[in-house]
Amino acid sequence: MKPFVNFLAVILSVAMLGCADRATEQLAPPPNIILVMADDMGWGQTGYYNHPVLKTPNLDAMAASGLRFDRFYAGAPNCSPTRASVMTGRSNDRTGVENHGYALRRQEQTLAQALRDAGYATGHFGKWHLNGLRGPGVPIFGDDDHSPGAFGFDEWLSVTNFFDRNPIMSRQGDWQEFDGDSSEIIVSEAIEFIRRQTQAEQPFFTVIWYGTPHSPFVASDEDRAAFLELDDRSQHYYGELVAMDRSIGALRRGLREMGIKQNTLVWFCSDNGGLRNIEPGTVGALRGFKGGVYEGGLRVPAIIEWPQEITQARVTSYPAATMDIFPTLAALVGLPESVMLAPRDGVNLTPLFDGNIERRERPIPFRHQGRAALVDNNYKLLTQDLSEGTFELYDLENDPAETQNLVEQEPELAARLQDVLQAWSRSVDSSAAGQDYAEGLLDDSESEPRNWMTLEEYKPFFEEWKKRPEYASRLE
Repeated sequence: MKPFVNFLAVILSVAMLGCADRATEQLAPPPNIILVMADDMGWGQTGYYNHPVLKTPNLDAMAASGLRFDRFYAGAPNCSPTRASVMTGRSNDRTGVENHGYALRRQEQTLAQALRDAGYATGHFGKWHLNGLRGPGVPIFGDDDHSPGAFGFDEWLSVTNFFDRNPIMSRQGDWQEFDGDSSEIIVSEAIEFIRRQTQAEQPFFTVIWYGTPHSPFVASDEDRAAFLELDDRSQHYYGELVAMDRSIGALRRGLREMGIKQNTLVWFCSDNGGLRNIEPGTVGALRGFKGGVYEGGLRVPAIIEWPQEITQARVTSYPAATMDIFPTLAALVGLPESVMLAPRDGVNLTPLFDGNIERRERPIPFRHQGRAALVDNNYKLLTQDLSEGTFELYDLENDPAETQNLVEQEPELAARLQDVLQAWSRSVDSSAAGQDYAEGLLDDSESEPRNWMTLEEYKPFFEEWKKRPEYASRLE
């Protein structure tokens, strides 16, 4: 009898420990989340990819301690569409954001709304470009019905589009002028937001969207000093990236000092591929640039750092994209799938955090201004005109520079991928027509893209803004 009693005691002890473990898991604080996005930074522009002149010690440190993606894709080859894909987990054309300066439809369901409703404090800092205004970034009016606040951000310090040194920004409609580098300004403001939430023991979702290194390129003399042998345009371009990398160092240091680095996920990427006419080049050995669907226009640097869960630094060649951000974060926070509008184009990447995944189950699709592409693991199908029907096929594993079109050598594969892409595009047409929304149709009050220089509410500021380098050429 005694052995049985001892055995029962062991069983009960193990069971109690298991219950305690589960209780601990249930009570574990949710992760803090920070999304960081550069503006026009190409795939090859990091120290860890051995760029010939640019040093990025802070991005290198992130990559050395986190999960580095070598095949990460922007949702589209330019800015507003990619930002829409981050916010929704859906391809840009589904959301109404066909090109830069298009407004995100208010009928969409966003990541910020989902996390706010789950108890997160939400903050946006920097470039927004989802409110339908074109032109250099200007402060957003407080009553703008497509402001960051309209899409789930409790606090925001934002501008409509790209911005440079000494920016004028809008804090929930209160305009403020700042001195210094724009990257460092928004990181400093984001850190203050994070500090307040940390003191209140509130989980936070923070979006930091740089205006760097988008034109016009304006770097300090100190930041461009290492590039004086380059042309003036390239000097300022790379100088902006020096300041941006330094701001990432300030962000990481702030998280350490607040004692929250372990349970804070920081996800860095760029909004599209690199630019032409910058020397040395912006896309490594890839083909194409911003605005196109070759790899140079879509593939971007990306890193996730989350010390508590990504405990060993790793590099993955698994193809992933900005459409995956929402499904991934929803899964790790434990949100229901209903927080995301269907159909979604992104997938949950959390299995990558602690292991390798060899193949992506669902291809990554792109459609932008008539161009389209489909990345199916190692193969990529693309066309410059989806309606015309001329396609190219590349084996990205053996030909990442897309030099050898395999359409004639692999006709069956090309035909299969064409069918997949065309079927997906038809589903996007349905989404674009409003069939995904509860109403089954589009809200006809959404406006077309507008240039802020044509709007009466901004005209009182024109004379003063003519003195500013980011606005002068547009207002003269």
